[in-house]
Amino acid sequence: MEEISILTAGDSAVTIEFADKISPDINRKVAAFAKALVRENIRGVLEYVPTFRSVTVFYDPLIVSYGKLCRSLQRIMENLEVTSAEKKRIYTIPVCYEEPFAPDMHTVMAHTGLDRESIIKLHSGRDYLIYMLGFLPGFPYLGGMDERLETPRLASPRTKIEAGSVGIGGSQTGIYPLDSPGGWQLIGKTPVRIYDERRKDPIFYRAGDYIRFVPIGEEKYREIRKQCDTGTYRCEVTES
Repeated sequence: MEEISILTAGDSAVTIEFADKISPDINRKVAAFAKALVRENIRGVLEYVPTFRSVTVFYDPLIVSYGKLCRSLQRIMENLEVTSAEKKRIYTIPVCYEEPFAPDMHTVMAHTGLDRESIIKLHSGRDYLIYMLGFLPGFPYLGGMDERLETPRLASPRTKIEAGSVGIGGSQTGIYPLDSPGGWQLIGKTPVRIYDERRKDPIFYRAGDYIRFVPIGEEKYREIRKQCDTGTYRCEVTES
């Protein structure tokens, strides 16, 4: 496979770069490689981290040498099967775009020239590929946002953004899973607990899945939030 490089990342990790650009096709290669790496179960591999266009593999050099690891990774790449025929797993995330939860909506309106309803319609009108998780546990970097919504990050980041806040940062959109500092323009908030330590798996989606935003009102937000607090709410998941 062309354009693939294996790069050293310190004395106990290597990074496999699939290309120098970001695209759904490249990300499918990343996802396929990550799945193949799990199946191969290379002795000495401790962890792997997929990103937009690469996978970093952490290993124990006392168990597997750099050379032997690279040969195993090369073999996986040579036999890699990438298909676009796999089903899409889509998680429906309710979002309230109303004023209490959208402190930067007016900024986005001013920058894009769009009214509130148009922004909501465009933002919730497509399924977003989760290219990678990062920054915070469960923070999804989503691809495919309508170009008309692109808005620069805040000039001065906030010291605290509440968990569940949905924002736009340049050409991307995402969800803050935990309270944290951040500089994205906030246009809504989900009542869903993206990260919940009470669950067996605190983060319910994975890179390669899709997110679909569905607008809700403030009353519905409060209702779902109560269900999330009691652990009785389940996100709708569909496959297509």
